[in-house]
Amino acid sequence: MAELMISSELPRNDVLLLQNLADDIQRHQQDPGPSPNGTAEFSENVVKEHSSSGQEAANGTPYHYVSPSRDEHDLSRMRGLNDPTSPDFEPTVFSSVDLQDLSTRLHPVIYNHILLPYISWAQGIARHKTDVVMVTHLLIYFTTSIPSAIWLFYNFTYLHGILHFAMQFYYMGTYTLMMHQHIHTGGVLTKQYSLTRIFDLLFPYITDPLMGHTWNTYYYHHVKHHHVEGNGPDDLSSTVRYQRDNIWHFLHYVGRFYFLIWLDLPIYFIRKNRLTTGLKTAFWELSNYTALLTLFQLNSKATFFVFLIPLMLLRFGLMVGNWGQHAFVDADEPDSDYRSSITLIDVPSNRYCYNDGYHTSHHLNPRRHWREHPVHFLQNKENYSREHALLFHNIDYLMITVRLMLHDYEHLAKCLVPLGDQIGMTMEQRVTMLKRHTRRFSEEEIREKFGMAKAK
Repeated sequence: MAELMISSELPRNDVLLLQNLADDIQRHQQDPGPSPNGTAEFSENVVKEHSSSGQEAANGTPYHYVSPSRDEHDLSRMRGLNDPTSPDFEPTVFSSVDLQDLSTRLHPVIYNHILLPYISWAQGIARHKTDVVMVTHLLIYFTTSIPSAIWLFYNFTYLHGILHFAMQFYYMGTYTLMMHQHIHTGGVLTKQYSLTRIFDLLFPYITDPLMGHTWNTYYYHHVKHHHVEGNGPDDLSSTVRYQRDNIWHFLHYVGRFYFLIWLDLPIYFIRKNRLTTGLKTAFWELSNYTALLTLFQLNSKATFFVFLIPLMLLRFGLMVGNWGQHAFVDADEPDSDYRSSITLIDVPSNRYCYNDGYHTSHHLNPRRHWREHPVHFLQNKENYSREHALLFHNIDYLMITVRLMLHDYEHLAKCLVPLGDQIGMTMEQRVTMLKRHTRRFSEEEIREKFGMAKAK
């Protein structure tokens, strides 16, 4: 089996988690012990047996190769990094570098008399003391994106327009996942002061359109719709009716969201007897389009570069990401959060996008703080193993989608971090399992797995 690749750029808790899982794998290889089905070796039916519901290792006891003392030690270190009362506590200040590294990279004067006072001030504004990085990014957006956009409307040049879009393209992923935290928890800044409460409420109406979002659509689609349906058949972004390695199915999936979500989402809420939510959704979406049309008539070139290109790009990116997040669905239990979503440990998702790789953890508890996802995974490692959850490393959602379109299951199998029964699988068995999980569901299967009302 290929060794795990643990990047030095990963956040510290991701490194701890991967090292912990690598230790499990090594222990299993040194002492395979009895397989969960009581035989010394996996049979040809391993993939089907792997997908059976709720199977536990060794008659319900923890897997023999797991070291409880190692787990508790790693959990203690992870919790310490997140606990403001712990001497090991470390807030996230910048996406690209950990605070402990800055103490050696920066001049002592800058570190002690500029950075540390800034952190202390920002912690008084952030909702959580870990989240200095969100204050940092808001300062960046309001001192770069907004002035640049205003100047484009005042004095447009193509060079500035291209450079502005390149800057926004770099910001969009991180901003979107900051707003992901915002929409799930009702803000990212402290509620202690009226000024921060007001700013926290209003800033998305300024920055969202600059990053490709329309007003409040992310909230209504993601929180009020996607997390209610959970990739089930009534989810407008559900993958179950698609063959997830078929380019034409993928283009249909993206195209429907791209061109029809403005209509589909309000209709969905009305069909679900949520008339008020449907009307609000339509109001904000159409209001945003009206504002863009007005701005386009005033200055078409600036509007195109400042608002329209980010909108077109983000909507494509959101669907590429969601396809990757829900590409692998276990046909035996497709309504399980463990079996209809995946976990990634990779640099783009977790260092730069607020642990977006922990999608299963997020579906299990949408309000879980982003810094707690690795802690949750390690604390519930046995549950993930017993539920046959899928964990990948060294690959992001975009590249999962690309590899699926290329039918490159071998690469995906190499990126898999095996849990529980999966550790004993060969690469060929991993490939077979992954292919099984990307298969399109028939309407008959949807009726059987999700209920008669869910089928067309």
